[in-house]
Amino acid sequence: AAIALPAYQDYTVRAKVSEALAGLAEAKTTIAEYYSANNALPSVAAAGINSNPNTDIVASIVYGSVRGVPLLVAVIQSETIPGAAADEHFVLSGSTASGNRIIWTCKPTSTNAASIATNAGNAIATKYLPANCRG
Repeated sequence: AAIALPAYQDYTVRAKVSEALAGLAEAKTTIAEYYSANNALPSVAAAGINSNPNTDIVASIVYGSVRGVPLLVAVIQSETIPGAAADEHFVLSGSTASGNRIIWTCKPTSTNAASIATNAGNAIATKYLPANCRG
């Protein structure tokens, strides 16, 4: 029980954080479709992303482009993460590829995240991220 309980608690937090990853799927599609059609990244206004999903887990989703790199920042409510004093975040970083495609990589954090998401809080602990985001 001493081993299983903490592991289960981490698992439940990861499951909740996965909700944010699912919410980012819509934003990824919107940005990728715009890029495919226009060979340029959309502005924040043109992206049409629901930045306030109004859930108990996701505080906000922030989109921005830093030096031609699209970034999506998922800000997780502090109540979701055990011991968090403020909201925490993780990042989807895009890279452009041939054929007007964007390839997304999930990362625990990015130095550019703070430049586009002023209230992103701290980077989320890696143990709470889904497996494909642990870098």
